[in-house]
Amino acid sequence: MVLALTVCGLVVALVVVGLFVFGLRRRLIQRSGGTFDCSLRWDVPEKGDLSGKGWSYGVARYNGDRIEWYRVFSYAPRPRRVLERSAIEVAGRRTPEGEEELALLSDAIILTCLHRGTRLELAMSEDALTGFLAWLEAAPPGQRVNVA
Repeated sequence: MVLALTVCGLVVALVVVGLFVFGLRRRLIQRSGGTFDCSLRWDVPEKGDLSGKGWSYGVARYNGDRIEWYRVFSYAPRPRRVLERSAIEVAGRRTPEGEEELALLSDAIILTCLHRGTRLELAMSEDALTGFLAWLEAAPPGQRVNVA
């Protein structure tokens, strides 16, 4: 009986510590500011896939001429993807359709982009999209920027 209570206590303590570290990571990512909620789908086929599969919910952070994208449900201290401003080409935008509406946040707009030859889609709110496009257009002189 004592062993069972000790094991249960340890499991509860581990869950609490895990949740604390999870929250602390999110706080550290947002500490420097310039963050926004952003779902990402990497290596999207040329023909649109509206199944809702492949989307990962995350937080993106502006860091100079890069956007660092972190998965929300992860303990990793480093970004999962890094997108350089000079390598991003916007191919178009659309609203979620079909099962994508269930996989993404309710007010999401999907931005189709190319990054170093890889097709990707970013889903973000209208406000975050405005900020993202303004960040792309604010590239230093001499950088090629393609904003659709």
